[in-house]
Amino acid sequence: MMDLKDKIRSIENYPQEGVIFRDITTLLKDAEGMKQAIDEMQKKLEGVEFDIILGPESRGFIFGMPVAYNMGKGFVPVRKKGKLPAEVISKEYALEYGTAIIEMHKDAIHPGQKVVIVDDLLATGGTANAIVEMVEEIGAEVVALVFLIELDFLEGRKALPDRKIEAVIHY
Repeated sequence: MMDLKDKIRSIENYPQEGVIFRDITTLLKDAEGMKQAIDEMQKKLEGVEFDIILGPESRGFIFGMPVAYNMGKGFVPVRKKGKLPAEVISKEYALEYGTAIIEMHKDAIHPGQKVVIVDDLLATGGTANAIVEMVEEIGAEVVALVFLIELDFLEGRKALPDRKIEAVIHY
């Protein structure tokens, strides 16, 4: 089994001075690396009972869809504001410099459903926490969050207390 970190390009001082950007495009173009990444994310869900996977735009789509497909589950896209055509539920959340709004169709999940969130990166936890809040507003339950990468030093888990959080790669 390969070390997936070897397939991820690190770009210093992007998008700003002092930041090391973890570029997954180099992993995605490697067929074996991409397959291993998806397989390892899927393994993190062994033994977890759930009904549906949510993935935030856009890299949550990349990883959430194949995991949902492989596990015989549905997939719900969580989009940036204004991208969905039917009635939505929205949540504003903090970014480093300002705020953003994410949305999902109001009828995409139902009260009582067990939900898994799949995304590429856990940094500060802001996006994931906003999704958790939307799920809970509908009356469903987030039973696990699975990430390809976790930036441990940003302590994103603190934004998601008492949650099952799994990551394949840690920086």
